Amino acid sequence: MENIEIERKFLVNYIPDLKNCKSYYIKQGYLSINPVLRIRQKNEKYIFTFKGKGDIQREEFEKQITKEEFENLWLKIEGEPIIKTRYIIPLENGLLAELDIYDGSLKGFKNVEVEFNNIKDAENFVPPDWFGEDITKNVKYTNAYLSKVSAKK
Repeated sequence: MENIEIERKFLVNYIPDLKNCKSYYIKQGYLSINPVLRIRQKNEKYIFTFKGKGDIQREEFEKQITKEEFENLWLKIEGEPIIKTRYIIPLENGLLAELDIYDGSLKGFKNVEVEFNNIKDAENFVPPDWFGEDITKNVKYTNAYLSKVSAKK
């Protein structure tokens, strides 16, 4: 079955109150960036992800893997690992903002993304004032690209 991810991504003007927000520790690496093959640790879960081409809308397939599979694949990642804390922030209309605050080689970088049920909702979305520039279509802000660039530092 085909899974489609529809999302928009933004820089961050300022960080809202995170006091009551759920958060996750995320560590991820890329086995390939073309096509995107990613492994991720999200708290105590381990996930393998394939992402198709596209910006606002693209195919995405995820499969849970074991810690041992993750650790074996981790030895094969390209570039730098992406380490971040993700905060889940409720927005209007039942939407959720996923605020990522990065650590490691990207320490200090922040962005936020919102997933949608359809393209129309994504196109009509009015971001709150704490959202900054829309970087959805800028490939230089994808985590796959950031893992490559931060590896050159």
